[in-house]
Amino acid sequence: MTKILVLIVGLAIIGFILWWFFGKHAVASADATVTDHQQSVDIEVSGGYSPENIVLKQGVPAVLNFTRKDASSCLDHVVFSDFGINQALPQNQAEPIQIDTSKPGEYEWACGMDMFHGKLIIK
Repeated sequence: MTKILVLIVGLAIIGFILWWFFGKHAVASADATVTDHQQSVDIEVSGGYSPENIVLKQGVPAVLNFTRKDASSCLDHVVFSDFGINQALPQNQAEPIQIDTSKPGEYEWACGMDMFHGKLIIK
C-alpha cells in the first residue's frame, strides 16, 4: 500500500512540474500610456513580471518603469538582449528603462538568470 501511495504522490508531483514549466498560463498585458509625446508602462517585479506583455507605439519614445518587490536574486536584473540592456533593479524603487521604438517587432526580455520572461511588442 505504501508503494502505491508513493507512486501516486510522485506522479502528481511530476504532473505539477510539467504544468508549471510547460503549461499555458494567463498572461497580463498592457498598452502603454501616451502623454506629452512619450509613452510609459509601470511593471511590477514580484515572482515574475506584471504585466508580462507590453504593447508600444512605434516612433514614440518609451520608458518602462520596473519596480522590484521580490527579494530574490534572480529578479535583480532585467535583460533586453535585442537592445543591449542589462539593468540592475534595486528593490522597492522604480527603475526607468528607455526603449528604442524605431523598429516594429516583438522583443523578449528576461531576468538575469533567464527564468522569468516578458514580451515587448512595438507596432
